[in-house]
Amino acid sequence: MGTDTNTRKGRAGWHLTHDLDDFLARAGAFLRSRPAPHTVPLTVTETLRTRGRSVYGEGAPEFGVLERDGEVRAAFFRTPPHWLNLTAVTPEEADTLAARLAALGRRPPGVHADSGTAAAFAEAWQRHTGAPAALRQRQRLYRLGTLTAPGPVPPGRPRVAVASDRELLRRWHDEFSASVGLGTVRGSAEWADARIDSGTITFWETPDGTPVAMAGTSPRVAGQVRVTTVYTPPGLRGRGYAGAATTEVSRAARAAGAAEVLLFTDLSNPTSNGLYQRIGYHAVADFAVYDFTWVSPTGAVRAHGHSSSRDQPSPARSSSRR
Repeated sequence: MGTDTNTRKGRAGWHLTHDLDDFLARAGAFLRSRPAPHTVPLTVTETLRTRGRSVYGEGAPEFGVLERDGEVRAAFFRTPPHWLNLTAVTPEEADTLAARLAALGRRPPGVHADSGTAAAFAEAWQRHTGAPAALRQRQRLYRLGTLTAPGPVPPGRPRVAVASDRELLRRWHDEFSASVGLGTVRGSAEWADARIDSGTITFWETPDGTPVAMAGTSPRVAGQVRVTTVYTPPGLRGRGYAGAATTEVSRAARAAGAAEVLLFTDLSNPTSNGLYQRIGYHAVADFAVYDFTWVSPTGAVRAHGHSSSRDQPSPARSSSRR
């Protein structure tokens, strides 16, 4: 990808690149200026920077920056085979990007953005490519206010996952992904190893030391941390274990210096949305995921995105199973 030729004085244009350093040099300050709504590009680009460009899949990551007279107005990234992730844009700006990517022959499997932006891009993509767009999931981004432990707290204690937990983490990762109907691009063993190395998965365990739930966090970037991968095995749900684990990782993030602690939820799950509000989380903005469908000579083929082995908030990463 190269620079969009529409970038001229007084006119907004998209600069497209595969170069992460170039993208961050152009868009880094813009992304950090609003860390809550930009939590996903902040954490994903940090993971790409620290763990390598192929951490989310074998395809080369794609980036874009919308600029006018030297001012950044929006940005996007995509780590194939995942959805396009786009910051807030106007319908006109969404149309310009859709036209540009369609002309280059790009085929993202869908888009993840705030609700208005996602809908505008999905409509524009269908106009320019003929690929129908279907709403896959509505999400809500929450920010932690005053942390309040949900009562009563179940018996037990939190514990950070260590090397001896590798097999359990691998199994729970597979179960979690299967429960939301998506596979993973990166192996569960690799996911477990990365989480153990970074110390970013916490169990809630019973008094006898048995893990009964887990919750994770993303790297701290621009002062924000996002809670991810909250999971309780089916036979252990309804006992407050996930709430206790989520409360602990939220507390620990704050104690470690996070200015903002965030999380995404699936709006179709009233249980998790209610729990997070009781803990002290408040709504920031609504987001949406759309899938695009491609028509081939053999019939319609839905270009599904994949759940990520790291912290992109695809449906698999946004939903908690409790």
